[in-house]
Amino acid sequence: MTDTDTTTQYRHGILPEFTAEEASRQEFVKSLKLHLAHKVAPGNKIAFERNVVPRFEKQHNRAPENRHEVRKEMSQEPTFRMWSTLLRTSQEMMWKACQTPVERQLDTLIETAKHATGAGGTLELDPELSIPKYHTAVDIHCQPGAYHTEVTADDVAAGAVYDRAVYVYAMGRMGPFNDDIGASLAAWLANERPDFKPKRILDLGCAVGHSTIPYVDLYPEAEVFGIDVGAPMLRYAHARAESLGKKVHFSQQNAEDLKFDDNYFDLIVSHILVHETSNTAVRKIMKECNRLLAPGGLVIHGETPPYRDMEPFDAFILDWDTRNNNEPFWGGSHEIDPIVLAEESGFPASNVFEGMAPSAFAEAEARRTHAFRGGDFGGGGVWYCYGMQKTDTKPEAAE
Repeated sequence: MTDTDTTTQYRHGILPEFTAEEASRQEFVKSLKLHLAHKVAPGNKIAFERNVVPRFEKQHNRAPENRHEVRKEMSQEPTFRMWSTLLRTSQEMMWKACQTPVERQLDTLIETAKHATGAGGTLELDPELSIPKYHTAVDIHCQPGAYHTEVTADDVAAGAVYDRAVYVYAMGRMGPFNDDIGASLAAWLANERPDFKPKRILDLGCAVGHSTIPYVDLYPEAEVFGIDVGAPMLRYAHARAESLGKKVHFSQQNAEDLKFDDNYFDLIVSHILVHETSNTAVRKIMKECNRLLAPGGLVIHGETPPYRDMEPFDAFILDWDTRNNNEPFWGGSHEIDPIVLAEESGFPASNVFEGMAPSAFAEAEARRTHAFRGGDFGGGGVWYCYGMQKTDTKPEAAE
């Protein structure tokens, strides 16, 4: 498996600078994650097969049937406990390593964001927006302060830290722009629906716009919008997009209750949004998607693969984030039935579709080989996508 140097992230106009010491620390975290994935994590499967399965079969006269049974047994295994502790530690080290350079140059980053121009995109913030409790109650994926916390006026720190941390987290294997999910889904969409030409596109939970920009490239004639609840993320996203020459209209909104008019969009997308929202919120978001889509429009969500087709052990490993990485809705999101979700949201069940989008990058095969082995391999070289199409005609009024 090839290694990826952390210096290969594309240096757009607002990416923080790093001293040699700061870059070295980030490279160490990346190397630690690689070591855990390739040298330590495989011991979990060995412990499962040698210890857990025989012990469980002796007690129950059958093998473990789901991730919950596997977790209960594996939590007693020293190998798993060591790996899990080190993986969580590497996560905390990663955030600290990415925070330090941002803190050092925050004033400069803020000034850069204030004067971001060049592509014609826009930024609209809402200081009165109420941040959902499922964001304020926990620091999502252990990022200190999560997406929304502001420590100073015009803050961009959360976005700057996130941009760099994603690169370290994925060990560079989401591409130089961190846009693997968006690029992969866009490529899948172009292949599956070559005649589909949306005029307006909305990216829900866009964060810093990693996965938003591939749609600007795929549909150059379309208007592209991105919404998120975090103002620091959006300030950074706007500056990043402008520096890259990509026109995007960013606004601070809650996807559960959006300000756009009915039937305004032809394509609505999200990239790892669903697992960071509550079960109730997902239903509200999908009803909003139905309202916002024009007849014939599509909504597509990109996530890691669902548990239903996995062996219990693999589902257990992928589910590590639920209890160990401040992702309380991760497990439930991987059990969503798209047909049920569609029917609850007003979409016809017959209009539901699912697919597996191969990674858009050359590292896909290497990542696929080690899928889920270490907890940090995103889609393992493939991203699960599912969605619905709005009926192409408006329903007739009842007599």
